[in-house]
Amino acid sequence: MIRPAPHPAPLPAVASGFAADVRAGLTHAPQKELPSKYLYDEVGSALFEVITVLPEYGVTRAEERLLARHAADIVGELSSDVTVAELGSGSGRKTRRILEALCRRQPTSYCPIEISRAALQLCRRELGDIERISIVGYERDYLAGLAEVSRQRADGERLLVLFLGSTIGNFARLAATRFLRDIRAMLKSGDTLLLGTDLVKPVETLLDAYDDPIGATAAFNLNLLARINRELDADFDLDAFEHVARFNPDARSVEMHLRAKRRVEAHVRAAALSVSLEAGETIWTESSHKYHADEIPAIAADAGFECRRQWVEKEWGFAESLLAVK
Repeated sequence: MIRPAPHPAPLPAVASGFAADVRAGLTHAPQKELPSKYLYDEVGSALFEVITVLPEYGVTRAEERLLARHAADIVGELSSDVTVAELGSGSGRKTRRILEALCRRQPTSYCPIEISRAALQLCRRELGDIERISIVGYERDYLAGLAEVSRQRADGERLLVLFLGSTIGNFARLAATRFLRDIRAMLKSGDTLLLGTDLVKPVETLLDAYDDPIGATAAFNLNLLARINRELDADFDLDAFEHVARFNPDARSVEMHLRAKRRVEAHVRAAALSVSLEAGETIWTESSHKYHADEIPAIAADAGFECRRQWVEKEWGFAESLLAVK
């Protein structure tokens, strides 16, 4: 049941967007949902850094192994005078090998694009010691930030767009292709996109990765409600919810949900919203779609790229694909 709440005082633009997305998601029928990008506030970003080092979560370590082994090969495929724009940099730790390889060749500009100011600050601390690097962060959504970087580049300057960490997996299949097309629309001949994709693996392995025994992923998920409480003047009782990870075989995705353990009523005053959930009802917070490595060239072609090279890490199951503008 959804009921309007008293109108709140005006909010800053960023908070207003958050409030609008929360209102839209929690009134969505039949499945309530919240955009996964809001998982990454300062607390959420710190919790995700914890998740990346857990034994059960092999995604980050697999990608770091790939980039450590093949950074020189990847950079060898690129034009000279490359500016790097990373969509969703996080701490920037996984990006270090690429940037070091580029900076050995020439001074390099790196533009991390994040909606989390805390992540941008962490990224600057993590990577600021690399010699001959210039870091300019953009506190923007992915496409808005990339559009700004693309507009500001000099004539003849090429872009390398990094979309790592299997973040493309947060999009449904058709939405992922549309997003890649949106990226392609901002690029020019000679530009490239390095795309990280987590690969299909046993269901038990996937569920352990998204529901770890010490509860770090549960805390990460529940922090989204805590963030709504903090920033949007809401009163969700976190003790009334539990973290759930499910595998959807049709979509080949792991879904994260917050499930009500009892009937819950809450108010999100900054979104002028009151919302109730029945016991067992869930809020869908994230999906992580898994791929087969040989799918990527066709997906790339559909979005206006060609897959120039691909590197696969077999221990965990992760692929890095270098896509060039057709």
